[in-house]
Amino acid sequence: MTPRRKIAFLRLAGGLAALVALALPVRAEDVAVVTRHVVYPGQEVSAGDLQVVTVTNHNRDLRTVATRIEQVDGKLTRRTLLPGHYIPLSAVRDAYTVEQGAPVRVLFAGDGLVITATAVTLEPGSAGDVIKVRNMDSGRVFSGIVMADGTIRVGAS
Repeated sequence: MTPRRKIAFLRLAGGLAALVALALPVRAEDVAVVTRHVVYPGQEVSAGDLQVVTVTNHNRDLRTVATRIEQVDGKLTRRTLLPGHYIPLSAVRDAYTVEQGAPVRVLFAGDGLVITATAVTLEPGSAGDVIKVRNMDSGRVFSGIVMADGTIRVGAS
């Protein structure tokens, strides 16, 4: 085979490979979520702020970025999200169930005994987080688990 024919053959093979790559369907993991405009820290992200784009850099590890709108919709941002950039999963968080400084009801339940008290949160938290609270009557600081209804559950050790 002459060098000219070899070059022509390689060009033809490369062109065919490119056509095959274009004809292949896009896999679900080849998409990512980006914002349509700047979203600042602390703002809630809504589905209208987002769009799904096809990933062009196939070397990118998509396990650390949002690939579905449901992963980001309704969450609060930890840092500024720029339009057209992938959204790292670490850049969003669930909305806090209790805010810092808010009065909350504290429940102690154990051995058939239930005790309630009022406390003030010393830090914000989402459901399932362990946060510190201060008893409003005694001033004592202790930790408890934030429940989905906004109460704090403490237990005996």
